Amino acid sequence: MKAIKRVERGEGVLPVARELGISRKILHDWIKAWNADGPDGLNRKPGPKPGPRKLKPLATYDDKRSALTLAKARIAELERLVGRQQMDLDFFRQALRALKRPAAQGKPAPASSKSSKP
Repeated sequence: MKAIKRVERGEGVLPVARELGISRKILHDWIKAWNADGPDGLNRKPGPKPGPRKLKPLATYDDKRSALTLAKARIAELERLVGRQQMDLDFFRQALRALKRPAAQGKPAPASSKSSKP
């Protein structure tokens, strides 16, 4: 308490902290606790403050609605992606069947054309 009183009288925090062998932060924390709760603030143990806990506010109707809208948009996006992937799979299945068919009939598979790249 004496250190806090000295700072309140105008002494610098750093010289008082050095004299006591503590950091400036600790002295600032003491001053903050003293200003907030008086002597009881200095006797507090570390950890959560006593008393009722502050709860997070419940989601409002608008918050839930916007979350639902975002979820529906994401579902639609994923459904489009699955549709595209299904189209790709169908295409490659048909292409694979087309490549296998001539070989099964004894005909050679069509050769690929020469690349136009140099």
